[in-house]
Amino acid sequence: QVQLVESGGGLVQPGGSLRLSCAASGFTFSIYAMSWYRQAPGKERELVATITTAGGSTIYLESVKGRFTISRDNAKKTVYLQMNSLKPEDTAVYYCNVLFRRIPYWGQGTQVTVSS
Repeated sequence: QVQLVESGGGLVQPGGSLRLSCAASGFTFSIYAMSWYRQAPGKERELVATITTAGGSTIYLESVKGRFTISRDNAKKTVYLQMNSLKPEDTAVYYCNVLFRRIPYWGQGTQVTVSS
């Protein structure tokens, strides 16, 4: 079955960096677009970034453009989110997502906390 396992979250000071990873299994990773979402306390889950199958196209939430980079390694079946210049408002649980056969699948999430 489809499994997504995120890692790489943690506590970081404002201006710092983190790299999130999402290891996928149970489907043909290379032919599906992958996304990162986040959900802050008391807020709805929002789309942060999406990458197409070969990585040729990406889209970003306006507030993270120029600071976050989504990438993928199809050989490793892994999608990444490099987060630089982190701000307190980036604090959230970050989730990996794939829409597989019209059904959205989610990982367990990884907590990112940006605080001094």
